[in-house]
Amino acid sequence: MAAESRIVNVAGKDTLLIRRFDRQRTSAGYTRARMISGSDSSANQTMHATARDRWSYIVLAEDCAASSRKPKADARELFRRMCFNALISNTDDHPRNHAFIAFDRNWRLSPAYDLFPYPTFSQDRRDLAMECGRQGRFANAANILSEFPRFLLDRGEAEKIVYGMQEQVAKTWDCTALQCGVSAKDVESIRGAICLSWFFAGHRELDPGD
Repeated sequence: MAAESRIVNVAGKDTLLIRRFDRQRTSAGYTRARMISGSDSSANQTMHATARDRWSYIVLAEDCAASSRKPKADARELFRRMCFNALISNTDDHPRNHAFIAFDRNWRLSPAYDLFPYPTFSQDRRDLAMECGRQGRFANAANILSEFPRFLLDRGEAEKIVYGMQEQVAKTWDCTALQCGVSAKDVESIRGAICLSWFFAGHRELDPGD
């Protein structure tokens, strides 16, 4: 689930419109949701902007388990986003680009935002901004799967997400970008960000007790 957006032409120029997900229309007008970034949420108060070595998807998953009205659904969604970020080399996935939101007393994981593929020079290793497994920030399938129980998943669910996400990105990335108005030249220029060929390199089954 991501923030709703579309591109429109205004005065001959492409303009990106993004619907705010922290506003809700009511009969009395618009209400504003409470929102806490990943760096400020209850289990993450040690994850300050200057403490990059403490940034962690695993800690955010613990927040989902402790605070979300639907912990299993939100932890699963966070796992999906972590996998997607790895596959598109989104290295700007720091804690402030994740959030929890509440229109009433119930907190939920917010829609995804600030997703950006970063072409990279390395073809051997790519890292996320946040720790995603036992090998730290290493953005490959084995590392992402290494802590699946912390996301309230069983092995089968976690592997289905990882393999399914890789297949979806491989099959639909280019055509989706083109349908959204990205030029063929720009699609080609960011192709290096999509890490498909080596994502499963070295993958093996990892038990929680390894």
